[in-house]
Amino acid sequence: MVMNQDFSKLTVEQQVREIKRSFRPMMNGVVAQSMREKGATGPLNWGVRLVDLRLMAQQYPQSRSLALALWKENVRECRLLATMLMPPEEMLPEFVDVWVEQTDSQELAEASAFHLYQHLQYAPLLAYQWMATDRPLVQYMGLLVITRLLRQSRIPDERGIHELVDQAQTALHSDCLYLKKAAYQALTALTDACPEIKLDF
Repeated sequence: MVMNQDFSKLTVEQQVREIKRSFRPMMNGVVAQSMREKGATGPLNWGVRLVDLRLMAQQYPQSRSLALALWKENVRECRLLATMLMPPEEMLPEFVDVWVEQTDSQELAEASAFHLYQHLQYAPLLAYQWMATDRPLVQYMGLLVITRLLRQSRIPDERGIHELVDQAQTALHSDCLYLKKAAYQALTALTDACPEIKLDF
């Protein structure tokens, strides 16, 4: 897909309509059904593959106003694109609070953590706050973010390490399979980054 050269001249509302129109040729009923089974609860789900959305995102400029407008659509594809088009340096904490509250699927949690939250200047603070909540999807995002930071050799201090180990080991005993997997990955990333740390998990 090639972006219309006049896209930048459109209002944000018009840009959103243009993006939504571009979903139609990529509709995929199998993907849509799979997403519903995984918890995507938005009123509209075009079933566009994530790989295609990532290609689409490369065609559009990063824009806070466009990302916020896409998120408000409460459409699976729009929200996934919003995580890709939001400039990390412009993602204010109050926006994060709203987006996290409205994240309702494992897929969106993963996309938000990967495409956006790990790149925020205050990502470590968010990760620790989220790991300490009692909401599995939010805990999941916290573990995903801290894992990404560890893979970038961003090592927490001793207190942070102890807190991460405590939260991750608690999550390992959760009934939530994706949360358990994320906890295991976080502890693995920690021991890879800090070989001197010996854990039994």
